[in-house]
This record gives sequence, C-alpha cells and structure tokens, in this order.
Amino acid sequence: MTGFTAGSLLIPSFQGRAIAAEALQSTLDVKIKKTLADAALGAATGSGASYCDVRVGRYLRQFVITREDRVENVVNTESTGVGIRVIADGAWGFAATNELTTDAVAKAAKQAVAIAKANATIQTAPVQLAPVKGVGEVSWKTPIKKNSMTVPIKEKAEMLIDVNTSALKAGADYVNSILFLVNEQKYFASTDGSYIDQDIHRIWAPMTATAIDKTTGKFRTRDGLSAPMGLGYEYLDGDKAQKFTSPNGVVNYGLSYDLKEDAIAAAKQAREKLKAPSVKPGKYDLVLDPSHTWLTIHESVGHPLELDRVLGYEANYAGTSFATLDKREAKFQYGSDKVNIVADKTQYGSLGGVGYDDEGVKTKEWDLIKDGKLVDYQAIRDQAHILGKKESDGCCYADSWSSVQFQRMANISLKPGKEKLSVADMISKVENGIYIVGDGSFSIDQQRYNAQFGGQLFYEIKNGKITQMIEDVAYQIRTPEFWNACTAICDESDYRMGGSFFDGKGQPGQVSTVSHGSSTARFNGINVINTARSLG
Repeated sequence: MTGFTAGSLLIPSFQGRAIAAEALQSTLDVKIKKTLADAALGAATGSGASYCDVRVGRYLRQFVITREDRVENVVNTESTGVGIRVIADGAWGFAATNELTTDAVAKAAKQAVAIAKANATIQTAPVQLAPVKGVGEVSWKTPIKKNSMTVPIKEKAEMLIDVNTSALKAGADYVNSILFLVNEQKYFASTDGSYIDQDIHRIWAPMTATAIDKTTGKFRTRDGLSAPMGLGYEYLDGDKAQKFTSPNGVVNYGLSYDLKEDAIAAAKQAREKLKAPSVKPGKYDLVLDPSHTWLTIHESVGHPLELDRVLGYEANYAGTSFATLDKREAKFQYGSDKVNIVADKTQYGSLGGVGYDDEGVKTKEWDLIKDGKLVDYQAIRDQAHILGKKESDGCCYADSWSSVQFQRMANISLKPGKEKLSVADMISKVENGIYIVGDGSFSIDQQRYNAQFGGQLFYEIKNGKITQMIEDVAYQIRTPEFWNACTAICDESDYRMGGSFFDGKGQPGQVSTVSHGSSTARFNGINVINTARSLG
C-alpha cells in the first residue's frame, strides 16, 4: 500500500476535460439546474416511471504534484453532466448525458425508463423504497473559510517546494508532496418533491520522505501524518495547526495541519528508522494512535457493516462480510463493552460530511456497535425494509453524475472513552507493548475477518515507558477477537479523524471519501509479527 491508498481502494484517473485553473471557481446557475431537472422528471414520469431522481453534477478537481525541487504535474479537470435514475414496473433504470439541454436530459430520462422496463422482465421482486418526505428547495455547503480553488497555483506550488526543501535539509534524500483538491457541485431533484443544491469541498496534502543508508543501500520512508479533510485551504494554515504531541514527542494533527513541520519530522524519523532494531515477534499490548486506528476501523468495521456486503451484493468484487444478519438479532459481541462505534454523515471537517445523500435523504448519526454489541448496519432506501427500518440511513452516493448511486460507507468512528484518560496515562500502565503511529500496509480477507496491519512509526513500551523506536512491525487480528481485546480508550480531548480519499467499490469501480475518528486506544495481547525479509 502506498501513502495514497487504503481499504479496497483505487486511485481514479484524472477524469474530465482539462480546464484552466480560473474555471475551477465558476458554478452553474441554480435556475438552469432546476430547469434541466424538471425536464428529466417530466419526461420520466410521462414515460411510465413511478419514481425518478436527477443529479446535475459539476465535479472539479485539482492536483499539484511535486518532488524535491520541481513541480512534476498540475492537473485541473472539470466533469459536468446529468444522471437520471428511475423506477418503472418495479425495476431500476439509469441513464446519463453530458449535454446540458432540456431535450438531451429528456431523452436520457426516457432511455432510463426503457432500461428499467427491460430490467423488470427478469427481476424477481420489485424495488421497495423507504419513504422520503420532499424538502422543497434547500441548499448546503461545506463550512469552509477559504476556497482552495481560488488560491493561485503559484502559491500552492511554492508552498509544496518549500516543504520539500525543508525535508531535504532535515535529512531526507528524497521527498514528494502532493495537493489534492476537490469541489463537487451537486444538484439533486426527485419526484418526492426535493430540489437540493450542495457545494462540497475536500482537501488532502499527502507527503513522503525517504532516507537512504548509502553504505548498505537500505532505505526507509515516513508518510505524512495528516488526514484528508472536508475543509477549505484554511486546513493548511500551519501557524494555527491543531497539534497533538505524543509522549514520545511525535506530533499529530487535527482540524488544521502544519505540512512543513510534519515534513521535517518525517525526514528525521525516516533516518531514525534506518537504525531502529527489528521487533521481536510475540504477544504485545498495542497502543494505537488515531492516525493509525482509522484504517483498522475502516477495514474491520466500516466495510463489514455495509449492508450490501452482508447481503452478498459485492461478493464478486470487493467481498462479503462475517457480520451476517443473524448476528444483529443475537446482539453479537463485536467488541468489549468499551467499544461504541457510530456512523455519522454530519461531522464537521469529515470527508463524508454532507447535508443530504444522493437519494435526497437528510444525513444523520446512528449507532452500529453499542457497548460492544452489534446493533445496526448501513442501509439505503431500497435496503431499509430488509432491516425493518422505516427510513434510509442516508448513505447512498455516486462518484460522478455519470455513475449510478449505491450504498457507500458513512463516516465510521470509535467514540472516545467516558473517563478522563490521556495517552501518557494509558502508556504508563502498559508493561510490554508497542505504540503505533500512522497507517501502513495491510491485508484482509473477503469476509473482513482475518487481517494484518502495519504502520508508519513503532515504539517499544517497557514497564510503562517508551524506550526506543523499533521497526518491521505488523499485527494480526481476527476482527471480533481484536475489538474484544480493547481495554481502554482515551477521552475526547485526544479525538482525531483519519480517512480515505480514494475508497474503491463496485463494478464498474467508483471511489468515495470517508473519515474515521477515534481517540488513542489500547488492545491487549495482540499477535505481532516481524515483517523484515532477507534479500539473500
């Protein structure tokens, strides 16, 4: 796994037409979007659809890619069009067009109805949609302070080059830094009576520093400890960075980030890793920083509690789930009584934070695991009846106007501990353990049951104190055994989010963004292996 992937992830191609940076600041007129939507709704219902929803989307992306003292690429793309989904004769149909005229969207709507009617001839049961009350004309915007798209390319490139230069001076032999920026302008309308205009912003600044022992040829890397966020350019205001300093002096970040400071630390720590002793395999108590835990949550809780995986809909590509429906009925002990995990599409700064999903459902927070017991899954409108729910959970998304929306992971987070507990206090009670910071390589089986996770930085804990950096660490888990081994979680003052900018799922593949929050957590008696290998 690279620093840019996680979970069942894939990096998308830079889809859309190339445009000038200035064009990233424009928007479509809301009156035009409503006119297009009404043309589609009318054509669909006039052709026999019992339901129709329309998504007029404008997806803007900017990528600034640097290495050492040079800018390697700048990419600005725009992708604009209309996706139309219908139910006719009890079956789904979908069609899309990039022509923004009423005639073109009406034609696409009729095509969607024709596809639905064809699908109905082989469908075994009609679609059952959970009811949604129309909200009329509403709007929602990511609460940003500074639109990243309005910041000049020159300023962004100079910032990244300065970061690289600082890392090189601090001991890195190579360094690369990237700025990923996304603005999704999404307009949703449906026959339920909703017209929802949303303006969504996301930002990520991944970085990797590499140090080489030129005598042996051995090298080590340290990726940045930032998280992708649903924020504006203010996230990169280093002077106001929200810092969490660990007992060993490692600095992590919250809702703001000092990329330069992190790059300097990464260079020094990559070089320190060259001299760190290799871990001795065995059972350890693990103290996991939120910059690491997010990926474990993503893979071992987020994915297996997606209802479509539980039902086998994703078996052909991205796997199934061990957390079958009977386990919810039995209140399966997923974790210890300290483990409370929630799904939340409303959290400030999160990648998945939006006002409404792509079915027009208002977003919310709900429990998945409560006091260690499995209580719920993530479900959308045509799945809610399977769980006996009266409403969708609001987690249906598409990554483009040209893609059909389907069930995607909400922000899934481990709630902080209820009692006051700092990281230092937690470590002071560990006799033989390892403190892990940052995410690394991983593997997990198709049912999300057996897994292995690495990290960025590893520190030995002996008799309540961090003694030294160690290397070549990975831990092995069986999901319920791991979460039942959770014995302590720090309080809310340590709570931070990590996340995935490119979470892949579906055929054809789509990507989505999702955050996972937690405080530092302790897991007792976890099997640790040594990942070092001899090259002969």
